Amino acid sequence: MGKFQRIFVTFTIILLVCCCFRSESTSVANDRGAWISYDERALTIKGERKIIISGSIHYPRSTAEMWPSLIQKAKEGGLNAIETYVFWNVHEPVRRQYDFTGNLDLVKFIKTIQDAGLYAILRIGPYVCAEWNYGGFPVWLHNLSKDMAFRTTNKIFMQEMETFTTKIVDMMKKENLFAPDGGPIILSQIENEFGNVEGDYGSDGWPYVQAVAEFADSLDTGVPWIMCQQDNALYPIVSTVNGFYGDQWHPPRDSIPKIWTESWSGWYQKWGEPSPHRPAEDLAFATARFFQLRGTLQNYYMYHGGTNFGRTSGGPYIITSYDYDAPLNEYGLPNQPKWGHLKQLHEVLRSVEKLLTYGDFVDKPYHGRGDLYMSTEFSHNGSRVCFFGNSDSGKAVTIDFEGQQITVPAWSVSIYRDCKTEIFNTARVNVTREVLERVRHQGPLKWTWRAEPIEAIKGQSDTFAPHFLEQKSATNDTSDYLWFMTSVDADEDDGCDPLTGHEVTLNVRTNGQVLHAFLNKKHIGSQWSPNGFTSFDLKGVGKIKPGLNTISLLSGTVGLPNYGSHFDTASMYGVSGPVTLTTYNGDNLDLSNGHWSYKVGMSGIDERKLFSDKERRGWKENPKLNKPLVWYKNWFLHVREVELYGNQQYLLDNYQ
Repeated sequence: MGKFQRIFVTFTIILLVCCCFRSESTSVANDRGAWISYDERALTIKGERKIIISGSIHYPRSTAEMWPSLIQKAKEGGLNAIETYVFWNVHEPVRRQYDFTGNLDLVKFIKTIQDAGLYAILRIGPYVCAEWNYGGFPVWLHNLSKDMAFRTTNKIFMQEMETFTTKIVDMMKKENLFAPDGGPIILSQIENEFGNVEGDYGSDGWPYVQAVAEFADSLDTGVPWIMCQQDNALYPIVSTVNGFYGDQWHPPRDSIPKIWTESWSGWYQKWGEPSPHRPAEDLAFATARFFQLRGTLQNYYMYHGGTNFGRTSGGPYIITSYDYDAPLNEYGLPNQPKWGHLKQLHEVLRSVEKLLTYGDFVDKPYHGRGDLYMSTEFSHNGSRVCFFGNSDSGKAVTIDFEGQQITVPAWSVSIYRDCKTEIFNTARVNVTREVLERVRHQGPLKWTWRAEPIEAIKGQSDTFAPHFLEQKSATNDTSDYLWFMTSVDADEDDGCDPLTGHEVTLNVRTNGQVLHAFLNKKHIGSQWSPNGFTSFDLKGVGKIKPGLNTISLLSGTVGLPNYGSHFDTASMYGVSGPVTLTTYNGDNLDLSNGHWSYKVGMSGIDERKLFSDKERRGWKENPKLNKPLVWYKNWFLHVREVELYGNQQYLLDNYQ
């Protein structure tokens, strides 16, 4: 029997509601100790070819307190390496002002990997994609110069990129974290998936690939540099692949190993879309097939997805959860059967490491369809292992191997020790399936509320601009919100009734993401772009009165773009114009060229930080419903009983 432990966790929920809806072989060696090399078969560590089974865990997407537990569970799941990106924009939110504290403590994270006895793969970028806000680039970088051009040999971009990358490398060197210095880092990555978009950069593309490769090589880390999705990378850079399946990819040079930097364990989720799911059987099939066809280094993206804390979600419209249907779920608990099924596969693969990396191999097609049915035999020093692959998703296949009738289920790989005894099949899951149950909180929740002030133009003291400001430049990524404010004078001579006013229609054109409109501080409309990239029109109806009437437009972003060619130059105007006011008699008043005032941020979140545990003053009971721009907050105590079995107690560390 186990024992029971009761865990108490206090949560804070805070919501803002606005009305109705947000040919060579290389050896990298030096006199610093260990050495790393590679050839066409594998990465070599301390003179031995190794199978590397890695998993992505992004340190900013979990808490520092979770890291030991996550890494330990990854190790128990059969991994021998952990991979992470480095996220430039959170480490340097303001130019030359760095932050490596808390869950941004990269050195601590790498040392935690080392303490667990695992290798580390460091993907410095500086571009990461990763469904991370702005692809990991700081917005201030875009605003440094009107001539700025990311991911080109633009002088200012290269200077800033090199400064940050050098800083990261120097930090790792100072702490002796590269393998030649006795640390766990066996690979570093420069750039990321640039090959997917290189053609869109024209004549600027290839020179950039060369420039970043030469720069990376000059940093003398003592470990190989990789570029994923960059098949034209030249020596000494190692090209790698990303995708749902990596078996059919072949290294562009004969002398480098087959490395799969991103084996997608699931997918990310957007607001309003169902949770993605990739079956454990399919992921195991992709893994086994990769190793069958001479892959020897694979990284699951993600192994633990975690959470997009704060404003780190990329976009548009990527949710705060980054669960990714990964082997470890968002909370750090095993996602069964995926975690357990892969664990069994990893144990089998690790047990035949010598055969896979040193053995002779023979591929044999069956039934005239090598693309569907094939066996691969590895032999070394009198030992053998066989992989029998069936890529037909519709039916099982029986093949005759050395007189033995072997039936392989549809879309699966069977592994046979000594080519005689089956020890694993990817389609046969022998792990208990578990479903994470979401249950309603027991008992009523006592919500409190407080209003967010609706900003309006105040007079000559405001900062004006004769045109619409581009939101990304105006906010400099300090907030997701920007107020656009102006005013209109009306008088009785124009037919404006002094008692009732008269009805007008406000029309706003924008290429932003979300927009709320207020006339005289009354909400008159909200609209959003269906995909976050296309322009849209907002139409709102309200009343003006004689005298000064204020128009306030609140523009919001839900994750800046993180992928695509030239995504950094995509304009993000909360209001692009025209802005017109249609009066009761059909006249159109164009407000586009009037005086507009701007305010960055929202008081409740950017100034008062109402989400903070310390901010408990000023909250009112009896929530106001159907009132625009209201913050709602609730405190509740979560009690959970969990049965503990021996060394499984670590599974609960995340909750304490």
